[in-house]
Amino acid sequence: MKIGIIGAGHIGGNLTRRLTALGHEVSVANSRGPQTLTELAAETGATPVPVKEAARGAEIVVITIPLKAVPDLPTGVLDGAAEGVAVIDTGNYYPKQRDGRIAGIEDEGLTESRWTERQIGHPVIKAFNGTYAQDLLDRHRPAGAPDRIALPVAGDDEPAKSKVRALIEELGYDTVDTGGLDDSWRQQPDTPVYGLRAGVEGVTKALAEATPERKPEWRA
Repeated sequence: MKIGIIGAGHIGGNLTRRLTALGHEVSVANSRGPQTLTELAAETGATPVPVKEAARGAEIVVITIPLKAVPDLPTGVLDGAAEGVAVIDTGNYYPKQRDGRIAGIEDEGLTESRWTERQIGHPVIKAFNGTYAQDLLDRHRPAGAPDRIALPVAGDDEPAKSKVRALIEELGYDTVDTGGLDDSWRQQPDTPVYGLRAGVEGVTKALAEATPERKPEWRA
């Protein structure tokens, strides 16, 4: 499968490593330009590209950049993607630590991924946002393994969600459907499932225990 990754930080870099190891054709981009990705490309065989070319021909695109940087993505960043492209949003809102105040989230009560979806003008699937980057390298397990962990996945586009869940399962994790994007607050920072290393039962329980109120420490 052809996969585009926008963002080559901890999550983006390790997804590049795992996905190329599984035989996928990966194009990877960051804000500093493809010339800064030569080491990752040499290590993985991924193709470094400008951000505006990352989605070209891709069946899945992963956007894994700071939330505050999403509005700065090039117009038409998904132009040239395969028909029915699934877009994964790994982002989290860290108002005090990094992103500053985002009015749509603070004032309108949008979930973080709903806000991202509006910025890029394309449906997104929220996944990997509470996953430790190192776990992508160390915690994958075969299907049925007793210590295989599960990741929550939210989104409104059911075919895209199914495609993303299948990819996550190929990577070595079970998945739990969180519901639509308006329900994705259940997996945002400071919820019980965020950063949780548990199987399907534990993740399902944690999602059910979440509450939608955004605590003061998670507001700007």
